[in-house]
Amino acid sequence: MKTLFKVSLFLIIIILKQGCKEIHSDLESYEAIIQKSAEKYSDMNKIIYPKINNKNFIPRTINKTGDVRLVNIYDWTSGFYAGSLWYLNFLTEDKKWEKLALEYTKKLDSIQYWEGNHDVGFIMECSYGNALKKTTSKAFESVIVQTAKSLATRFHPKAGIIQSWNSNEKWNCPVIIDNMMNLELLFHATKISSDSTYYNIAVSHANKTIENHFRSDNSSYHVLNYDVNTGEILNRNTHQGLTDDSAWARGQAWGLYGFTVCYRETKDSKYLNQAIKIADYIKTHPNLPEDNIPYWDYNAPASNETPRDASAAAITASALYQLSTFTKSKEDGKKYKKFSDEIMQSLCSPTYFADKGTNADFLLKHSVGSIPHGVEIDVPLNYADYYFLEALYRLKNFK
Repeated sequence: MKTLFKVSLFLIIIILKQGCKEIHSDLESYEAIIQKSAEKYSDMNKIIYPKINNKNFIPRTINKTGDVRLVNIYDWTSGFYAGSLWYLNFLTEDKKWEKLALEYTKKLDSIQYWEGNHDVGFIMECSYGNALKKTTSKAFESVIVQTAKSLATRFHPKAGIIQSWNSNEKWNCPVIIDNMMNLELLFHATKISSDSTYYNIAVSHANKTIENHFRSDNSSYHVLNYDVNTGEILNRNTHQGLTDDSAWARGQAWGLYGFTVCYRETKDSKYLNQAIKIADYIKTHPNLPEDNIPYWDYNAPASNETPRDASAAAITASALYQLSTFTKSKEDGKKYKKFSDEIMQSLCSPTYFADKGTNADFLLKHSVGSIPHGVEIDVPLNYADYYFLEALYRLKNFK
């Protein structure tokens, strides 16, 4: 397997050299990228680890002065740093990352009882879920099942969906495309407990998302507002995209990833078909830049001034590596693998992969949180790093 990985890396490096005129010598292979990632996160940890017992101790992005901005365990991004540490352990086999990943994972323990937000799937599957790839801990399995119980309290049987945010003046029952990412935890909980409740909730939510969230061109709305008693769609809106009718880039990536997971866990072809439709929408979009790193919204103006979103690209790349192994046609598999390779080539280039000692030692530059809210524009984000490292891990283990 290592030989195959090195051959694959060699071929990709050749393509990368042909397509990019400027390459840093220490970024000429993915193995060098993995080492560079470990070095950068080692440097970041030296700064943030002394604050591990503070209320805010998890790196999310940078602040206005360019320093690391830390958040607490109830931030929706709180599981990504622990997850990145797990992937560094998987990629390098260095036990120091396992020790550190365990420490940051256990800090999230109380989230398993939190019923106030759908993001518990992000938080706990990225941390405890990855931990269970390394250990058979019954205690960690219990955390996954309890988290699923908490998430299940947000399920509305009559509408068939999991509510995302709490009700407010604008929305009765908002459901965002991001919610597809939390279904993995429900599938995991059923595997552990043999209780099909969680599986059935995940399938119901996925089915309603296919039915209601997508347009005829296979792009998705960001926010749907449901009547929980009838299942009627009251509004279709955006929260972080350009307009209600636009295709917010990270939202398209969430959908691709989520339906790929649904197929992996159910083997139901309708989920594979939906993932393929989204992948093709992204791959063939006329507004996709040549380097395959999307603008923050696919309907945003195509210009040098329009922010890119490396986080959307990293999520897409990770999903595509897995999707490429599920396609019924070998040619389709090769097509999506090649597309993912091309995205990763760009993300590993100096344009997006930050030099050591810069970017507050986050890996990727040029991500976007929410332009409509004026926050986290053209900055590093911990989930961009997480899915980038996951994509590297999937490439390393590609079959």
